[in-house]
Amino acid sequence: MSRSNLHDRSIVIDGLIVSRWSRELFEAMRTGGLTAANCTCSVWEGFEESMRAVGQWKLWLRENDDLICQIYTVEDIAQAKAQGRVGVILGWQNSDGFGEDVRTVALYAELGLRVVQLTYHNANAVCAGCLETIDRGLTDFGHELVEALNEIGILMDLSHVGPQTSIDAIRASKKPLAYTHCAPKALKDHPRNKTDEELRMVAEVGGMVGVTMFPPFMPRGSLSTLDDYLDVIEYVINLCGEEQVGIGTDFTQDVTPERMAYFLRYKGHGRQLLQPKGAVFPEAFCRIEQYPNLTNAMLGRGWNEGRIARVLGENWLRLFGEVWS
Repeated sequence: MSRSNLHDRSIVIDGLIVSRWSRELFEAMRTGGLTAANCTCSVWEGFEESMRAVGQWKLWLRENDDLICQIYTVEDIAQAKAQGRVGVILGWQNSDGFGEDVRTVALYAELGLRVVQLTYHNANAVCAGCLETIDRGLTDFGHELVEALNEIGILMDLSHVGPQTSIDAIRASKKPLAYTHCAPKALKDHPRNKTDEELRMVAEVGGMVGVTMFPPFMPRGSLSTLDDYLDVIEYVINLCGEEQVGIGTDFTQDVTPERMAYFLRYKGHGRQLLQPKGAVFPEAFCRIEQYPNLTNAMLGRGWNEGRIARVLGENWLRLFGEVWS
């Protein structure tokens, strides 16, 4: 497909990427026309290792400042677009990095942490994950953390949490929240997918749904096409509204089998949580360089430019502005 002028003009934000970071990947992000992305820098790691991961990102940002820049505010995203660089939004897929101490929230915020998922798959001191046998919802410490994240202005991500935890967090938070990368359970019955009720609840409080195209969560699995992905996005738009939906690919580009196994085992090395199979992305959108194909497919669906611009990035921009302020 040829590259559309609309794609180049648009703010393009990915709600979550968890790929193998390198200069080659940063080049791919710029080639794909990404304006900014929530870049995972902690999954199972505790305080010390999460701090090391942030330190590594600071090094990458210095060494590759011709390609990438760190995002602290929504104004930084506009500046990244103007400069032709890709904005890096530091995000966690687990809150263990705080070390069960809300005093560290301000520390990480100073370093630029802007998105935090409350837990990854399983239970921690904050709440229960979507693969936990019993979801008891937010703990007392979880309520403390929600309050601290609200106060400091860090977006809460509920993508991997359990249903009761989602409900508790949405009710407890004074600011909008997000599913940065998820798909509807109504279309594929998978424990990582969200029910219509969960999706509506986050939208009703002004939050966002970043629709993932991770094949195991899609109705047709590894047979899914780019058109199938747009079907899922349209389903969520019809459910939640055009202003509450964005992109959250969950791209795992260049991730090694060993690293993928780390994501799929408890704490990276324990019991098997999910099977490492079926993660074959659609040919037309299997690499970060191919974001323009997504915009072209939206145009091919007859979506108007306003809808495309909102889903590609303007909705994320609105949410970040409300939460980070």
